[in-house]
Amino acid sequence: MKYLLPLWLLLFVSLPLAAWAEEDAELERVLAGLKVSAAGIETLASDFTQEKHLEIFRETLVSQGRFYFARPDKLRWETTAPVASGFLLNGSGGKRWHQRAGAPVPFDLGREPGMKLIAEQLLAWARVDLDWLRSQYELALVETQPVSLRLVPRQVGARDFLDHLLIRFDDGGRHVASVAVHEPGGDRTLIRFSATVLNQPLDPALF
Repeated sequence: MKYLLPLWLLLFVSLPLAAWAEEDAELERVLAGLKVSAAGIETLASDFTQEKHLEIFRETLVSQGRFYFARPDKLRWETTAPVASGFLLNGSGGKRWHQRAGAPVPFDLGREPGMKLIAEQLLAWARVDLDWLRSQYELALVETQPVSLRLVPRQVGARDFLDHLLIRFDDGGRHVASVAVHEPGGDRTLIRFSATVLNQPLDPALF
């Protein structure tokens, strides 16, 4: 029996390691497929619906709008209802607006960390920039068809306001179909993209 015990211990240790290795291999396979599928996307235009679920009030705040992206670093995020607001980005600078604030206000990402963070996230989703996402989050595979990923912040400080993200791709893995933002206190925001059009000319005035 004294020889059997180490064998059983070795078996129980090696089985989880083998399962983890298999999960890692599957994740790498899926990520490689996403890179290939999204590589040819030059422009994107999409409607979106954003649902903000507030745990303390037990209510859902809904807004709607449009999202535009042109490679490499142009994007426009505008809410059309219930209030018109948003921002556009062209390189390192852009403008933001709100219907109650008057004329659009210019900004520079180098001087506004908050806008820089938002822009980086949206650009990463639009470009399916998995290398950037992996530098910021620990990725885990939730589903393979359609692909769904769970992202947990790597930086401890970021976990104070973000528990995790759930990102689901379209059936072809070419673009993001939805993003769920889960906060530590139970609040969550769900953004669904619809009527997405890829690689069509976009009006330069959008940016």
